[in-house]
Amino acid sequence: MMTQTSTQPRSTSTAASDRPLVYVNGRMLPKSQATVNVFDHGLLYGDGIFEGIRVYRGKIFKCRQHMDRLYGCAKQLFLEIPVTPDEMTEIMRRCIAANEIIDGYIRLVVTRGEGTLGLNPFTCPQAGIVCIADQISLFTREQYEAGMRVVLAHRPKTPIACLDPRVKSLNYLNNIMAKVEAIHLSQALGITEAKDKLIEVIMLNTEGRVTEGSGDNIFIIKGGKLLTPPSEVGILEGITRRFVKNELCPMLGYQCQEREFGIADLLGADEVFLTGTAAEIIAVREVLEHDGKGHITKSHKISDGEGPITHALRKKFRQIATGDAVPED
Repeated sequence: MMTQTSTQPRSTSTAASDRPLVYVNGRMLPKSQATVNVFDHGLLYGDGIFEGIRVYRGKIFKCRQHMDRLYGCAKQLFLEIPVTPDEMTEIMRRCIAANEIIDGYIRLVVTRGEGTLGLNPFTCPQAGIVCIADQISLFTREQYEAGMRVVLAHRPKTPIACLDPRVKSLNYLNNIMAKVEAIHLSQALGITEAKDKLIEVIMLNTEGRVTEGSGDNIFIIKGGKLLTPPSEVGILEGITRRFVKNELCPMLGYQCQEREFGIADLLGADEVFLTGTAAEIIAVREVLEHDGKGHITKSHKISDGEGPITHALRKKFRQIATGDAVPED
């Protein structure tokens, strides 16, 4: 049986081009050697789960909440993780130390493990664990300051009854194919300015209700009050979304509630912003509709750049992330 004990990283002898050091099934390996077996069902079928987690000032932001979600998702998939949450946290801390991460990003992956070519997940005797501690940058500084232009996706969100989006599984094709709509439109229009590029979408469910972006949750603001869709419409219950709703808004005196809303509410909002572990908080300044053939059919201006409430929330978030008391709860 595979064990999840780590060998000591050879940080002094590993070339910078072969970093980060990656934890793979009990071993700390240079990037070029960090591989999984081709019979792993995570590769063959997208059978597994993952977490994206921020590191601020050497602390694992909202670590306990990420562990709760990871192990909760595993339970939904009948996936037995071979280490405890405390042991998983220690794996992450070893990766942070091995790569000398002060501010960065952790990608934690649990695969079904090595098995047969059939679909049966129970032919895999033990789940695999991969932990990467590195850097990530989704959006440019200009996009944070100016606000993003996003595309209203034609592809609907996978219904909960088919594959619950609350399970952060390795199968992200629904999100990816929606995101491709924005990328293809941006390419067709020949957009080159970073602040104007189209790289994110807003997805609706099959009933036409707003759900989320391809990798971010969404908030709208109207009359000083914040709304975000409830999980029942088909969203990932984001950790940053929860932090904004349950902690930042009360800190700053803003009212925030979960409520279903449609396209008209989105387009009529005073401010719109997205939240996510990698994205943090980023404003949306314009929503575009398209015909799927490289043409914009309608353009809806939301705001001139980052609105005042979005700015206040992002400023408070950054104060906490760069402060002396980064929350690991």
